[in-house]
Amino acid sequence: QVQLVESGGGSVQAGGSLRLSCAASGRTFTNYAVAWFRQPPGKERELVAAINWSQSNTYYADFAKGRFTISMDNTKNAGYLQMNSLKPEDTAVYFCAARPFTIRTQPTDYHSWGQGTQVTVSS
Repeated sequence: QVQLVESGGGSVQAGGSLRLSCAASGRTFTNYAVAWFRQPPGKERELVAAINWSQSNTYYADFAKGRFTISMDNTKNAGYLQMNSLKPEDTAVYFCAARPFTIRTQPTDYHSWGQGTQVTVSS
């Protein structure tokens, strides 16, 4: 099982940008799909974006389309979430998750999780 560690969270003003990173260890990302989920205060965890193992397919939640970009760099064994035009409603703990090969949309389909990184967007 791959171990994941997120970084890059922080506090920004509305309209700002952040780039989240997900570093993998234990196994390479080569055969894994990577997803970013978020959990706003008092709400359930929701899928933000995902990318499959070959990077040929991506998924974005409606709220992320046009603002967020998911990517992977297998040479660095890392995944990324570039977040632009951030809004206060994007405030949440963001989690990186991984599963073999293909994208799934439910948190229960992912077996490897990071500890989360806080993103706070102020108006």
